[in-house]
Amino acid sequence: MPAAEPTTNVSRTCLVILAVIASGATIYWLADILTPPAMAMFLAIVIDGFARVLKRRLPWMPTRAAMPLAVTVSILLFGTALFVIADNGASFATQLVTYVPKLNTLIAQVATVAGIDAAPTIDQLFRRLDPSKYLGDVARGVQGFASNALFILIYLGFIIASRHAFERKMVGMSDNRARRHEALEAFQRIRDGVEQYLWVQTVTGLMIAGGSWLVMAVIGLDNAVFWAFLIFIASYIPIIGGAVGILAPPLFALIQFEPYWPAIVLLGVLQLIQFVVGNVVLPRMQGDSLNIDPVVVLLSLAFWGAIWGVAGMFLSTPLTVMAMVILAQFDGTRWVAVLLSADGEPGKLRDRKQGLAPDETPKPKRGRGVTQA
Repeated sequence: MPAAEPTTNVSRTCLVILAVIASGATIYWLADILTPPAMAMFLAIVIDGFARVLKRRLPWMPTRAAMPLAVTVSILLFGTALFVIADNGASFATQLVTYVPKLNTLIAQVATVAGIDAAPTIDQLFRRLDPSKYLGDVARGVQGFASNALFILIYLGFIIASRHAFERKMVGMSDNRARRHEALEAFQRIRDGVEQYLWVQTVTGLMIAGGSWLVMAVIGLDNAVFWAFLIFIASYIPIIGGAVGILAPPLFALIQFEPYWPAIVLLGVLQLIQFVVGNVVLPRMQGDSLNIDPVVVLLSLAFWGAIWGVAGMFLSTPLTVMAMVILAQFDGTRWVAVLLSADGEPGKLRDRKQGLAPDETPKPKRGRGVTQA
């Protein structure tokens, strides 16, 4: 009998590995189907957290009005974002035409350093690339983005409308009271973990974008608002987003300004802003709320980016948080959660205070009660 338990553990580990492989293959093959509902769930969590913050911050407001107000504000913010992109994007494209001579000069300087005798011009590179060959792919990409956006909005409406029924369904899945309680607690831990991540990324992204906009405006970089907005959006993508926010504006400063010092100053200050927010502010806000190993963050970014593209990059950390919380609930898969965690203690997520708004700090317990959402 003593030899049966090691055999059981090995079998359980093999089943977990096979399940992970099968799940990865399934979500890769069904990427076109699964991406819109995943993005809709992401947005629904954001809106639900925003609604609970409104209820807490505005106690005089009727409870039933919190969700409609959160949806309305979110739609207005989304529309404003599209307007900023469209307005500043058109201006940016127009200004690129005036930068052609400076681009030719920069290409010639780079070619000289690289030892190339005849440096190509922008017009020559444009003709070699032959953009007409890619117009079909671009058109299909735009059409796919529009259709995905429509499906995301449809899924979002249904998810918000059925959010109250979801918990009742989880309760009805088991006749065992203890198991129902554990399922509800796991759901709340997933929700709170993802909300905490989104809250931290939003606040730190606003800090980075605001500081970057101020520096770009002082230097006089064109389309500073457009760049600040892109930096804020890119902040939701781990690692890559920070690199884009640091490198892209200085590169265009090289094109806009004759001297090199504006680009050098911009590069240094943006690097300083990213460093301070990423190494001072972010750890203080995050604390032990995520407890994910940095290597796992990088691997999840590569994994979900390869499977779902840009959408997978945005969702890589929230999906990893969800997986870690779920795996930490079961003894057979807890070892996977240990590998995903930063300090080998995934129980920190398992034992978190529940039902808190993203910007609310835990309060001391009174008796044995726990605050619920």
